[in-house]
Amino acid sequence: MIQALEESFWVRLSLYATFVVTIAVMVIQAPVDSTFADNPVKGGMYAAVISLTALVMFHQSHVNSCQRNSRVILVLGGLIGHLAIVRVVLSLNTSASLPEAFSFLFIPFALVPMLHSVLLGRNVGSFSTVFVSFIGCLFVPRADVIGFLIVSLVGGMTAVVLTERIRKRVQLLRAGLYVGAVTLILVFILGRLDMSSAFGPQAADGLRLLGKGCAAVFGTGVVTALLISGLLPVFEGFFRLTTDISWLELSDLNHKLLRQMQLEAPGTFHHSLVVASLAEAAAEKIGANAPMCRVCSYFHDVGKLKKPTYFIENQHDGSENPHDALTPTMSALIIIAHVKDGVDLAVKHKLNPRIIDVIQEHHGDSLVAYFYRRAQEQKKAELDKVDRKLENPEDLPQIGEKNFRYPGPRPSTRESAIISLADGIESASRCLQKPTPAKIRQLVEDIVRSRLNDNQLNECPLTLQELAAVKDSFASTLRSMLHTRIDYPKDDTTAGGKRASDIQRPATPTDKADQTRGGRTQRLESV
Repeated sequence: MIQALEESFWVRLSLYATFVVTIAVMVIQAPVDSTFADNPVKGGMYAAVISLTALVMFHQSHVNSCQRNSRVILVLGGLIGHLAIVRVVLSLNTSASLPEAFSFLFIPFALVPMLHSVLLGRNVGSFSTVFVSFIGCLFVPRADVIGFLIVSLVGGMTAVVLTERIRKRVQLLRAGLYVGAVTLILVFILGRLDMSSAFGPQAADGLRLLGKGCAAVFGTGVVTALLISGLLPVFEGFFRLTTDISWLELSDLNHKLLRQMQLEAPGTFHHSLVVASLAEAAAEKIGANAPMCRVCSYFHDVGKLKKPTYFIENQHDGSENPHDALTPTMSALIIIAHVKDGVDLAVKHKLNPRIIDVIQEHHGDSLVAYFYRRAQEQKKAELDKVDRKLENPEDLPQIGEKNFRYPGPRPSTRESAIISLADGIESASRCLQKPTPAKIRQLVEDIVRSRLNDNQLNECPLTLQELAAVKDSFASTLRSMLHTRIDYPKDDTTAGGKRASDIQRPATPTDKADQTRGGRTQRLESV
């Protein structure tokens, strides 16, 4: 039911209609000194036209946000909330009889632009900046329209630019301070605060006014940043979004599942760390979500915790391989089951839904090739027995390729596709003998080409240009990981385990004569 509501066209249409009507009503009931106070109906019509224009641009330019009604609520609800705050602040300024210079200083111009930029990206943040500025102009007095438009646009865009990749909450505070500084400069340029008032016979009053104005501007910017920082977890949980801040918090290796993996499946844990490094570097190169790639790589093979010894990276040298006692079909079932087991563990431990998606998609519906070939070889041997009348043809098992394929789905995002490729490349790189740059490059090309030929990347939005950049990144990262080291020569040792250089020869008479030079005793030199 929730999924149906998320994608319902009629729900989306009702949200659009509610947005237009709400904005029009807000303008009609604007303060008495607003632009259309003498003709509120005309102001409501203007507001409806601007709102409809905003909806058309939103629907055409932000397709990803339009596909989910919860995001429509976040964007349009944010615009309404921002404009409501602007209207309340303007009304309070009028009723409190504050100086005219303070009319813009308490308005949080960066509130919704910063929020949307952090949660949904710079494009949505820019969209919000433009339309809260245009619609907000209908709330202010006619003489202040141009000033409000300039301060709102510049202040909002400053917030959007400074919150492109927020990975620490202190960056939000820094952005709030910069927005306050930009707003203060614009207020001085527009003449809202007069620097000349700090000089002359009434300098004390002028300085006091300037101090209050500066405090109001920076205080508004800081309070806006702190409010967004505190409310981010609420918005992320309610709208099922994850910011870079949350991804970095989730990258803590002390998570219960990761700690269990270190102890029970150390080979898988190390494999996941290497995949994380490969995927993160590739994602950075094409502008994908690198923190998400790192975190999802940590957990992508968590299902191997159910049967860790059935996976080669967790088998010690000399230990028995449990697959030797199983048929290829049974072995393939165990290998394939780690995806379902991973999903079960992720749901049980309440991992992020994006992590669960990657766990499901990182193998797509690819073939477990090793056991499939092994099953074919066994079937061929059984057929030879049939030809020699040693076996009954009816007893031969049916080898279907479908039984050796993962259930899917295939990777549906760029991040999921990158992790899928990094997983295969890291595993295959373990088989390289004396790796060279040419061998590493050929390995990357072969793995990517096989995934393309198997149609594993058909449902993800990776372009060929991005795929080429990803391959370059994989090859570069693998070269740095598989580098060679200098073979240091070993010191010669005696049978007793001591180095020859540590053994002193017996002193000769000549040596004894040379032990004292200039009245000082000299230590015997070793051979």
